[in-house]
Amino acid sequence: MGAVLLSGGSSADPHTPAALPGLPPPFLGTAVAGGGAVTAAIDAYGDVVDLRAPGPAGRAAIDNPADRQAAGSVPEDTGIVPRVGVGGAAAQPLWRADAVAQRYLPRTNVVRTVARLGRARVVVTAAAADRALALLVTASNPPGVRVAPTAGVRLAAGGRCAQSRAARRLALVCRAGSRAGRPPPARRDLADGAGGLHPLGTTGDQRPGGDDAQGDRGGGGRWERRRGAAAVEARARRIVRGAAAVEARARRIVRGAAAEDRRWIARARPLSPTAPGWARRMHRRSLLTLRALTDRRTGAVAAGARDGWAYVWPRDAGTAALAFAAAGYRSEARRVARFLLRLDPGAAARFHGDGSPVPGREAQGDGAAWIAAAARATGLPPPTPSPAWRNRADYQERAPGDYLANAIAHVFAADGPKTLIYGGKTARRRAVDRIEGAFAVAGGLVRAAGEPSSGLDSAAAWAVRPFPAPALFPAVRRTLLRLAGERGRFGITPGASWPGVDPWTAPTAWSAWSLAALSDRGRGGDASSRAAADRDRGVALGLLADLRRASTPAGALPERVDARTGIPRSTTPLAWSHALAVLALRQLWP
Repeated sequence: MGAVLLSGGSSADPHTPAALPGLPPPFLGTAVAGGGAVTAAIDAYGDVVDLRAPGPAGRAAIDNPADRQAAGSVPEDTGIVPRVGVGGAAAQPLWRADAVAQRYLPRTNVVRTVARLGRARVVVTAAAADRALALLVTASNPPGVRVAPTAGVRLAAGGRCAQSRAARRLALVCRAGSRAGRPPPARRDLADGAGGLHPLGTTGDQRPGGDDAQGDRGGGGRWERRRGAAAVEARARRIVRGAAAVEARARRIVRGAAAEDRRWIARARPLSPTAPGWARRMHRRSLLTLRALTDRRTGAVAAGARDGWAYVWPRDAGTAALAFAAAGYRSEARRVARFLLRLDPGAAARFHGDGSPVPGREAQGDGAAWIAAAARATGLPPPTPSPAWRNRADYQERAPGDYLANAIAHVFAADGPKTLIYGGKTARRRAVDRIEGAFAVAGGLVRAAGEPSSGLDSAAAWAVRPFPAPALFPAVRRTLLRLAGERGRFGITPGASWPGVDPWTAPTAWSAWSLAALSDRGRGGDASSRAAADRDRGVALGLLADLRRASTPAGALPERVDARTGIPRSTTPLAWSHALAVLALRQLWP
């Protein structure tokens, strides 16, 4: 019974509200707001479904467990839920709207969700800057129809919000976390009819409303009543001033976050002028996503803004360091690499934002290599020695074994990208030969050593980028072309033996990156080599087209999508996928 309840499988559990057609379910994040101090995940309906500080791998102020998301048992009052009442009807969340669309403001991490309820139009704008989240809700109403926005707020201990309402407008300013040793204020709900200020506490269903400002409650004489009336009037004036201050602050946060994002993205090294517009947009969105998911103080990169993903994996963070370095963000790249160099990759698979190991998953065999790659890309000394890779889990995070991805990564971490010396074989070349002997089959490279039935593994691409082993390039090409030839509309699965059909964006992106690198390598050869180079580039472009189809309308890359519809099925956006997209785009249009 305990297991059933924990998994969200009990019949007594709440049910996640139904999704609108063509959209993911409520409370699964589809966009991320922030600049590396406080990070918020926003679902497709404008709800704030995850809120963390300090940094994207910080403590969660919203309780939204991933197992409940998977089980479809998320309560309707989770997080911050904007609601709108139209024409005197009860306020409705936007997952009950007629239509919803979501975009980022251009060149920013400011998220704008637009909904239509009958003839009313509702706009929800979310932005995060410093340690504060701002949410602005504005509604336009047809003549003679009243529109009233409200919000339900449920934060964990330490989270605090101030809320103001006016005609057709709602503003919230929230802080994720309180000062050490200082308890959050008690709940107070204040309302004054047309508008009001609502400082909200930390738990419970905190909707605006209340009857605090009701004047004298009995007793006393005329003088007491006059004094009570004056106090109520003075209090009402303070409420109105406070409400105006909350809205003004929310608007300042939105403007400031947008300006800071635009200044930051303007520093990026641009793609080649020959890059198409969609490539430049994907490049910008991917870099801005990495900005939101990277702690600007420590360099800790969270895999995603979601319960269970708001940790630092060496491979996700290492790839982010490579992407930052390639795009010209040297200081950001070095900050990430320094954080990684403080970790012990043999201690765990993932780490908290303070660098401590997260229990529950044993160390995986590729962690040291991604740290070494990040260090080399940023000019820092690589770590030594490299932990063992055999009988470890790989990037698929299943049972331990002797896996291709770990073998490729280990050679790089242990010996670096060396070549033949004095006509003989280095230790690295001998290790590469052993990889080919253990993992090669007629079609390419398989996942498990000595097990052809384990199927071709897309992680063969790692032997081209970022862990180059030229002796393996022919086998890598065969592997990737075979897997790409069997893909669907939204990309590839991790490998031929993967137990599912949903495409994953990270393998799709890393395959495009390595095929683009193989294409560049073949340009200077004979006619046959040039023809192969053209083919490799064409397949890489096709994989990026799949990636575009798998992205949300706002440009976020989910970890995986439904193979038939392309609707996100997991964490959105995923840092690793966006980092790999940056690297693939820069390989194609340097």
